[in-house]
Amino acid sequence: MIVDNALYHQGQRVPLGGDADDQSLGAARVPCDPGDFQWIGIHDPSPDELDLIARTFDLHPLAVEDAGDSHQRPKLERYGDTLFLVLKTLWYVDEEDAVETGEINMFVGQDFVVTVRHGQGIDLATARRDLEHRAKVLEHGPMAVLYAICDRVVDEYEKVGEALEEDVDEVEESVFSEARTDDSNRIYVLKREIAEVRRAVMPLREPMRKFAMGVDDRITAETATYFRDVSDHLQRVSEVVDNLDVLLSTAFDAHLARISVQQNEDMRKISAGAALIVVPTLIAGIYGMNFDHMPELHWTYGYPFALMLMVGVSLGLFAWFKRSGWL
Repeated sequence: MIVDNALYHQGQRVPLGGDADDQSLGAARVPCDPGDFQWIGIHDPSPDELDLIARTFDLHPLAVEDAGDSHQRPKLERYGDTLFLVLKTLWYVDEEDAVETGEINMFVGQDFVVTVRHGQGIDLATARRDLEHRAKVLEHGPMAVLYAICDRVVDEYEKVGEALEEDVDEVEESVFSEARTDDSNRIYVLKREIAEVRRAVMPLREPMRKFAMGVDDRITAETATYFRDVSDHLQRVSEVVDNLDVLLSTAFDAHLARISVQQNEDMRKISAGAALIVVPTLIAGIYGMNFDHMPELHWTYGYPFALMLMVGVSLGLFAWFKRSGWL
């Protein structure tokens, strides 16, 4: 549905006539003076709504088809005078160690911006209100909207990165703790979620680099400065994601190594325990063969001597194993 439709003149929101801010104009295109632009926001549109917007703003069919599909890869494409940008929105559910995703598709023309949002993700109404309080930025026209939304999306990436860093720190602490823990499942889940973040972050670096370099004639030197800031933040998130992936791989290797060490310790303890039982059993087995001509067989103290020998040998083995770290 169409959630907002506004005209902007010299950095200020202008009523569209009557009580137009209540969406009475729907998807109508408003004539704009030079420097003015119209911004229409749509959330989870139906095919009919998207088709109406496409006809109103003369959008390319291929871009419209992509905008209707909520599973696009982040990308930047140009269709005539219209830029088409796909952004993945991310937010983190800490209780489930899960990165949830949404999508924003943006059509940026000479005098209009159409944003198509799928899923929950960030609230563009908040981003719109924040931008409306920055008239100097809005004066840059449709590219100001493009910058504001990219900046908001990348800020959310940074929040997700910070949340993942906390969880990775918890995994590292658990892996190297004295307690026996099973961290392999959580490590796998976190690596999978980091891969989800990478799919959103990595493809977006090239479009932000192009904007920062001012590849579009609508991007002035001052506007490019804003995009350089976004590109810098995106690069920082990218580095965080790469580092976290490496740390998780290292933590998984350390986890496997600790399991191997623990198993070796268990085998030593089992072997030591078996020796404590086998030696007395050996003595009892020899003593119990009952040959007539056997040392100490008919000796009065033969029985207590055998018991004392068993106890003495067992205590000696126990002390030896204890000193060597087997027990």
